[in-house]
Amino acid sequence: MLTSMWKVDKDVDRLITYPQIVEAARILAKNEVVALPTETVYGLGGNAESDEAVAKIFAAKGRPSDNPLIIHIANLNQLSNIAQEIPELAKRLMDAFWPGPLTLIFNKKIGKLSELATAGLSTVAVRMPNHPVALALIEVANLPIAAPSANLSGRPSPTTAQHVHDDLDGRIAGIVDGGPTGVGVESTVVDCTGDIPVILRPGGITKEQLEEVVGEVSTDPALTDEALAPKSPGMKYRHYAPNAPLYLVAGGVNKIQGLVDEKRAQGMKVGVMTTEDNVESYRADVIFPCGRRTQLETVAEALYDTLRAFNESDVDIIFGEVFPETGVGVAIMNRLTKASGFPIIVND
Repeated sequence: MLTSMWKVDKDVDRLITYPQIVEAARILAKNEVVALPTETVYGLGGNAESDEAVAKIFAAKGRPSDNPLIIHIANLNQLSNIAQEIPELAKRLMDAFWPGPLTLIFNKKIGKLSELATAGLSTVAVRMPNHPVALALIEVANLPIAAPSANLSGRPSPTTAQHVHDDLDGRIAGIVDGGPTGVGVESTVVDCTGDIPVILRPGGITKEQLEEVVGEVSTDPALTDEALAPKSPGMKYRHYAPNAPLYLVAGGVNKIQGLVDEKRAQGMKVGVMTTEDNVESYRADVIFPCGRRTQLETVAEALYDTLRAFNESDVDIIFGEVFPETGVGVAIMNRLTKASGFPIIVND
């Protein structure tokens, strides 16, 4: 399959009339799959009403079809077409954070969406992205768009059109290049079907921000207990992993350097994922800084780009620093532990 690439300046006026947007929307309406930028990561978009389109999303990603997808909308009319009801708590969160990196779980209207998109569940995950290109494309297509991250399943999520091209060239109909994304980690997913909102996946909107709007917010126990099955789209399987094994280390610079020295003595090419604050503290074959420890938002923004950079370095093993689990640090550590798949190494 030939994958078209359309470059779109997100700052131009009247994006809905932009020829590239119109062409990409036409292809979406034909139940083909198109990657699009959002403010978090690039999404792999397809018509959420079509089994054919949704099946193409799963096939392109190599993603198990029992993993529900997030539906992206451009206006509240689209939400009323797919959600059975909109609870008051959800309305308050929408008023505060939409458009933005917040996905809300609603009871769905039966028969409105492909059952493949919701994995046969009685609920649907919906968000309104805060990216002018995404909003224009969804509006012109006049369809709810199912859009998981636009990467091969298990790989780090894409934050540039080039990342999408690296993973999916020849597997999808097109890529809308709207420039690099901003937030870096995916949206926060919140279940609004009960009396108390429940965070199913930490992301760009923090628990503290949510609580400022609606008061008490709980967290899915599956986020910290591996014995429990996660309920959020995109959280059921190992994700975000670079090619080389990644080990997270809680013991600080000296502990990490000791592990680096040990593996280099065994003839391995060793990488370290650190921050700009500590980059001069290590001796390793490859050292990549990932944002600034004093500003965790910069770590979130650089996270996936850094994980992908290690694939270009051909290292045999990676040791990474851990981060405080406050604010967006919760989302950062969630993604890093998913990318690692190993227990965090601590001081003996």
